[in-house]
Amino acid sequence: MDVFHAIVARLSVDLHHVVEAAGIVVLGLVLYSYSRRWFEPIGRIDHRLRSVVNGLIFGVLAIALMISRIEVGQGVYVDARAVPIALVTLVEGSWAGLIAAAVAAGYRAWRGGGGAMAGVLGLLATAGMAALVLAWARRHGGARARHAFALGGAVYVITFLSFLVLGARGVELFRRDWFPLLIISVVGVGGFARLFTDVVEAEAAEAARRDAAELRAVALLARAAAHEINNALMVVAGGLAILARRLPADSEDAQWAARARDGVNNVKDIVTRMNAITQIEEVPGRGLLAPMLDIRRSSRSS
Repeated sequence: MDVFHAIVARLSVDLHHVVEAAGIVVLGLVLYSYSRRWFEPIGRIDHRLRSVVNGLIFGVLAIALMISRIEVGQGVYVDARAVPIALVTLVEGSWAGLIAAAVAAGYRAWRGGGGAMAGVLGLLATAGMAALVLAWARRHGGARARHAFALGGAVYVITFLSFLVLGARGVELFRRDWFPLLIISVVGVGGFARLFTDVVEAEAAEAARRDAAELRAVALLARAAAHEINNALMVVAGGLAILARRLPADSEDAQWAARARDGVNNVKDIVTRMNAITQIEEVPGRGLLAPMLDIRRSSRSS
């Protein structure tokens, strides 16, 4: 707490503004959590729709953070516009980040002013850098703390470069605001990224539990059905074996009995596969025919 109070004293920060900005990011966390539930990716279209929706949401949040600036000194303000763009790119993907950056950049360009170009470039560069960090994180099994804080540091560097675009005036402004911008970039991105990745991991764990429960239910049902089918099949197979011994070898009836035995063997193969289901694969529905379990593909690993 002493460190926190020292930072606050160093910044002369308005805590109400800090709470307001943090609340906007937390709102993004809540909306992102719900979006993963609402757009649970059954297929590629749903995943793309979720990316678009989250991109728009976090673009609006970046705009809200531009408006809800943080006072860090008498008449001196900074904002956390880059934080939601970096976060949504890191957890949702490059398309969501690009959409968010485009929305925020459009607003910044519309506002105009001498720093408009620098602001637009900074927002787009943030999305690009976050996409690179995401690719790095995926090679290591997902985003971790080192990836998040590295992204926070990169966002700080991008912020510095965007100030350089303004020339001597930008250097002077950055010299004045470097410390609050450092806190916003590193702590804002690095700290909140942990909360966002927790949402992703919790949703992935829940999806894995649902898949496991679905597989268990299907496997139990298939085994029960296979058992009942096999009981009846043994009776049919036994009857055909007796019948085959009593029929003349070259008769038409013997040929029909042989075809029936082939059918019994095919059913035995299906029963074996029903007892060896290890995954769920569906046959797409056609017309009035609803989707159904593909027994051969579902037992392929066996």
